[in-house]
Amino acid sequence: MAKTYHPPSVIEAIRADYFSTRLNSVVTVTFATFVAWAIWQLVNWGLINATFSEENKDACGHGAGGACWAVIDARWRLVLFGLYPFEEQWRSGIACVAIVITGILSCVPWFWNARRLSGLWVGGFLVFYILMRGGILGLTPVFEQNWGGLSLTIFIFATTTLLGMPLAIVFALLRRSELPWIARTMGVVIDTIRSLPLLSIMFTFAIVLPFVLPGWMIGDKLYRVIVGYALFFACYQAEIIRGGMQALSPGQEEAAKALGMGYWHRIGYIVLPQAFRNALPPTINQLVITFKETSLVVIIGFFEILASGNAAYGNADWNFAHVEVYCFVGFIYFIFVFALSRYGAHLERRMAVAQR
Repeated sequence: MAKTYHPPSVIEAIRADYFSTRLNSVVTVTFATFVAWAIWQLVNWGLINATFSEENKDACGHGAGGACWAVIDARWRLVLFGLYPFEEQWRSGIACVAIVITGILSCVPWFWNARRLSGLWVGGFLVFYILMRGGILGLTPVFEQNWGGLSLTIFIFATTTLLGMPLAIVFALLRRSELPWIARTMGVVIDTIRSLPLLSIMFTFAIVLPFVLPGWMIGDKLYRVIVGYALFFACYQAEIIRGGMQALSPGQEEAAKALGMGYWHRIGYIVLPQAFRNALPPTINQLVITFKETSLVVIIGFFEILASGNAAYGNADWNFAHVEVYCFVGFIYFIFVFALSRYGAHLERRMAVAQR
C-alpha cells in the first residue's frame, strides 16, 4: 500500500533549511543575531530616541542619540516643492496627485489599449502641466525655473516616458526594417547613443546645443534636457522592444500575411502586443532606472528633489541633519520605485496565467 505524502511543517522546513548541520546552525544563529542587533539600532535611532517636532529641535544636534526628524517637520515644503512659490504650492501638490492617479488608473485593465491609455496619459499630463505652469483658468503663471522638488522629478520622468516610449517603438520598427540601409542606419544611431553616458547627453542638450541651433529652436533648457533624456530612453527601450519582437515565432507574421493583413495591422494587433508581453520585465526595469536617473539633472542646475533635499539642510540651523534628509528623500524614491516594481511583478503573474 502506497504511503500518503505529507508536506513538511513550517518548523520542519526551517530545521531542514537552516539547522540541518552544526555549521548551518552556528551560521544561522550568528546572522540572525547580527540582523536583530542592526534592526534594534535602527529602531532605537529612528524612532525611540528620535526628535520629530520642530518645537523640540534643541534636542537635536551633534552628539544626539537619535534621528532629528524635526528637519523634515520644518523643511518638508522645500523638499517636496523646491522653489515653487509658497502661496501656490497647493497647485504643485495637486499636480503630483494627478500624475499618481493617472499611474494608478493605468493599472486598470479597461485602459489597456493604445487609444485609451494614450488618452489617459495625455489628459493626466495636461492637468499636471496646467496646474504647474498656470497662466490660464485664473491661475498665476509660474515659470519652469521656479519649479522644483518632487513635482519637477515627476514632470521629468513623465515627460521622458511619454516622449520616449512612442519613439522607442518607431526606432525598433525601423531597426527591423526589410530595407538594409534603413535598418543599418537606425542601428548605428541607437548603438551610438547607447554608448554615450546619459550625463554627457544632458550636458550637450543643455549647454552645447544652443550654440548650433537657430534662436527660435532653442527653447527652455529644461525641455532640451528632457528631449535628450527621452532620446536616450528611446534607444534603450527600442532594443528591449526589438528583443521582444525577435522572441516571436516567425510563423505568426507569415500567417498574418497569408490572411491578407496589412503591415500596420500585423504590427498593431499581432507583433507589438506580444513583444511588450515578452519585454515586460526589462521594460519595468528601464522605467525604474529612468525614474532614479532623474536625479542627474541636479548637476545641470535643476532644483529637483535631491537638490531640494540639499537645500533643506544647507543652513546653519540644520547642517547636521543631512542623514535624516537623505533618508526622507530615499524613502520617497523607494515608494515610487517599489510600487512600480510590484506592479510589474503583478503583470508578469497575470500574463503568465493568461498564457496557460
